[in-house]
Amino acid sequence: MPVKVYKPTSAGRRGMTGHSFEEITKSKPERSLTEALRKRGGRNNQGRLTVRHRGGGHKRRYRIIDFKRDRFDAPAQVIAIEYDPNRSARIALIEFPDGERRYMIAPLGLKVGDRVANGDLAELRVGDAMPISAIPVGTLIHNIEFELGRGGQIARSAGVSAQLLAKEGAYAQVRMPSGEVRLINERCMATIGQVGNTDHGNVKLGKAGRRRWMGWRPTVRGIAMDPGAHPHGGGEGRSPIGMPGPKTPWGKPALGKRTRVNHRTDRFIVRRRAR
Repeated sequence: MPVKVYKPTSAGRRGMTGHSFEEITKSKPERSLTEALRKRGGRNNQGRLTVRHRGGGHKRRYRIIDFKRDRFDAPAQVIAIEYDPNRSARIALIEFPDGERRYMIAPLGLKVGDRVANGDLAELRVGDAMPISAIPVGTLIHNIEFELGRGGQIARSAGVSAQLLAKEGAYAQVRMPSGEVRLINERCMATIGQVGNTDHGNVKLGKAGRRRWMGWRPTVRGIAMDPGAHPHGGGEGRSPIGMPGPKTPWGKPALGKRTRVNHRTDRFIVRRRAR
């Protein structure tokens, strides 16, 4: 999908780019497949701020996506490609022969009128979902399950894909979008192809207001704060951070510190991602 470049009619427009939305075929979502999405402003169920710089933004409805791809009795037909404000990828509206409709992540190359299937009915074509055991080595895949029946959790954002590298017994080696090679059970489901909207990373917002529409609030530099609010704060005029390495607002190392704590799954990692 090409990127649209705006004419510099103002300071905010200069350098701004956007999506052309050429692949979008339906402007309003399927109402039965949406639900209310309440904003939390970065706060958890106790009302405490756990994610900073969140708040505001345009009102949205959540699109219910079929990440499990668990209907194996019949193929479905793609009837629309839609925009989803909750994710970077586009979504495809599919319809089964009995009239049931579902949303799925739209892979690159999927068009209105194409057929998609799951399980034994699936073929090696873009958008079809099948167990990893039935997918040839070297294939690009997305929407990959970590646990059987839980639904796809890996490689769901715009333009990303994973690659099936090898199969060893009950597990397959999959190269993640980060470069990490990981063992995944061969019975887990994955979808063929690369996620669409590959130009998403080339879009330049151009102005701060566009960031606010997305629900992101301003970020204040630590060096601009007082010492009580941030370890980098304080000093007369501009001053260095004055400590070994940059710190988070809570005094933890900010760059290069490894934060992985889930050692229970270390045995499934064949090769770590590049730091």
